[in-house]
Amino acid sequence: MELKITAPSPIVSVKPIVLSAPGRGENLQVRVSAPTTGRNLPIIVFSHGSGSSLEGYGPLVDFWAAHGFVVIQPTHLDSRTLGLPQDDPRTPRIWRSRVEDMKRILDQLDFLESAVPGLSGRLDRSRIATAGHSFGGQTAGNLLGLRVLNPETKKEEDLSDSRIKAGVLFATAGQGGDSLTPFAAEKMPHLNVSFEHMTKPTLVVVGDQDDTPNKYQLTVRGPDWMTDPYFLSPGAESLLTLFGAEHSLGGIAGYEVKETTDDNPERVALIQKVTWAYLRHVLNIEQSSWSAVKKTLSDTANSIGRIESK
Repeated sequence: MELKITAPSPIVSVKPIVLSAPGRGENLQVRVSAPTTGRNLPIIVFSHGSGSSLEGYGPLVDFWAAHGFVVIQPTHLDSRTLGLPQDDPRTPRIWRSRVEDMKRILDQLDFLESAVPGLSGRLDRSRIATAGHSFGGQTAGNLLGLRVLNPETKKEEDLSDSRIKAGVLFATAGQGGDSLTPFAAEKMPHLNVSFEHMTKPTLVVVGDQDDTPNKYQLTVRGPDWMTDPYFLSPGAESLLTLFGAEHSLGGIAGYEVKETTDDNPERVALIQKVTWAYLRHVLNIEQSSWSAVKKTLSDTANSIGRIESK
């Protein structure tokens, strides 16, 4: 079975759309990208990695939008574009503020829909997925059922959202506890997480040469740390492992961005196809593309990646 992808559609992208956010310290800036044609469009709410913004992740966002999804991107408080100082009192709670940003988007879909010319009446609100890269993967994971041990209350926080039906987690941190370095345990206690309640269908994407967690002293383990969201959560159905890939997974964080240490257009193209096919499968749009992409990878000698499923 050969994977057949629909021809790309022209897209429209509107930014910034400003959402009122009382108590946040400043309003929430959002970007919405959508195909100019089609109806009953499924939605992806995407959370960027630490320091990025609504300007990032063009290789994913443009592809998804050109192939039938509406993609919504917030700029979280940790974005370099906002310049929040480390001693800002909001900094310790940014992990939670990020989740609140995503929920605010879901709460204000009517406003976002009306702010994009030609989009009104074209959203399918029964098919909403979330996705995120790195810190954004944990943010998306919270919506899927991942729980953070709140550093203030010492209790697990359930921030899941019933409006989210599925997700894709890219290069996302694993479990805390003994897996954390002393530095991470002290400075980033939000990395103490539990995956046992992450029951929503999820695709986990990792690079087998991702040394970023070691570079920033987050974990005492190696790249396998990033596979925890797959192996430790009941909802994570499939794992895409990319051979030779580092933290940017070949370049998903943006076009020619400096943090991409493993630029590889072929790898990015594979990620585009696999995630598109998975989301169409898990949101019950159609099943053949997911079957085809899995078969193609398993049948291809010297493939650049592997999909395994539970």
